[in-house]
Amino acid sequence: MTLGQRRSLLQAPAIQALIVLCLALILALLAEEAIEHFLGVAVSPVPFSFLHGALAAAIAYIRRMASWWVPILFFFPPAVVSVNALHLPPAIFLVVFLFLLLLFWSTFRSQVPFYPSGRPVWDAVARLLPADKPLRVIDIGSGLGGAVLHLSRLRPDSRFVGIELAPLPWLISQARARIGGSRGSFKRGDYALLDFADFDAIFAYLSPAAMSALWQKARAEMRPGTLLLSYEFIINEAAPDIVIHPQEKGPVLYGWRM
Repeated sequence: MTLGQRRSLLQAPAIQALIVLCLALILALLAEEAIEHFLGVAVSPVPFSFLHGALAAAIAYIRRMASWWVPILFFFPPAVVSVNALHLPPAIFLVVFLFLLLLFWSTFRSQVPFYPSGRPVWDAVARLLPADKPLRVIDIGSGLGGAVLHLSRLRPDSRFVGIELAPLPWLISQARARIGGSRGSFKRGDYALLDFADFDAIFAYLSPAAMSALWQKARAEMRPGTLLLSYEFIINEAAPDIVIHPQEKGPVLYGWRM
C-alpha cells in the first residue's frame, strides 16, 4: 500500500466479517434444509443462530482472521436473535447506530478504534519534547482532544494540533478548545494525507494494524532531528530509541528519533 493510499473497501476487516457472516448464513440454511429433510426436525431460531455463529467462527478461523473475530462472529447471530426477542422500538437501533457512526466513523476500514490515553501519558510526552525552542506538534487520531489541550497549557510557546477523522470526537475537541480558550487546534481529516515534514514531533495512539504504514510515512516525510512517539503500539520494523512507562503497570510509550 503506497503512502496516503487507503485499502479498498472489500479489504476492510469489518467488510470481510460481513462476507463471512453471509457465507455462513447460506451454509446454515442449507444445513437446516438437510436436517428438516432427512431427520424431519424443524430447527428453531435460537439453535439456528448458534449454528450460524459456529459456522461463521469456523470460517474466520480457517481464513486466519484476527483472533478476536472468532468469538465476535460466533456470538453475533445469537445476540441478534436475543435482542430481536425484546421487541425494542426500531428508533432505538437507529439512534445507537448514528451515535456509533459519529464516534467511530471509518474504524471498520482504518482499524484504528477510539483509544483514549490519559494525563500520565501526556505528561510523559511533554517531558520528551525539546524545551529549547518552539515546536509544532500533532496528535494523529486526537480523539476528544485531551492531549492537545493539556500540552498546549504546558507549552504555550509551541503549537499543538490534533487531527481526527470521526465527526463526534472532532466536534467535542473543537468545543473544548473554544470553551477553554486553548491555543490548541483541531482539524477533521485523515492523517495519511498530511505532510509529516510540517511537524517537529508526532504523537500517535493508533492500533497494531496501522503501525507499519505509519512508519513508512514517517520515514519518508519526517525531517532529521524530529520525534515520532507511539503509545502502547510498537513499530516492528525499527527498534525504538525511547522506551518509558508513563504509569507503573500501564502500556509503554515508544519513541523514534528520525
